[in-house]
Amino acid sequence: MTAYSRLMDGVYLLCMLIAAVALLIMVTVIPIGIFARYVMNGALAWPEPVAIICMIIFTFIGAPVGLRAGTHICVSMVTDRLSPNMQRLMLRVCDLLMIITCLVIFQASYNLCEAMWIQPLASLPLVTYGEMYLPIPIGAIFTLLFVVERLLNGDQSQRPIVTLGGTH
Repeated sequence: MTAYSRLMDGVYLLCMLIAAVALLIMVTVIPIGIFARYVMNGALAWPEPVAIICMIIFTFIGAPVGLRAGTHICVSMVTDRLSPNMQRLMLRVCDLLMIITCLVIFQASYNLCEAMWIQPLASLPLVTYGEMYLPIPIGAIFTLLFVVERLLNGDQSQRPIVTLGGTH
């Protein structure tokens, strides 16, 4: 195992932890908002934006975890019928397309964050829209790092640290 893979193990666990905490917060604040609105007859302004922020974090920081673990959606109906050499070639092509996709997402989301950095959310004024969208470029960078790892060191989905979550 290379030093880069060990570093990516740490990034992988960090992403998993951040996504799990975001999901936990999201599933906690949604019932609070529902309870306040329908039982206490007093809607709170903060649960919805907090849940949206947590969903953005969960989605864009959790997606690299799924990519590295090989649990992302994959339609392999065509590639399963190819020869092993062609399958490896198609995997490389997909990895190169993923690098391009990550770079495009990073650039677009970075521009979005920069443009919206000082505009606060109306119902949560301590947070700006730029800060709310910040997990998108961060997630693109993490995904890019995992794709580069796969190009350099091969598939990591069967390693013990990656199967930690028991998804295989």
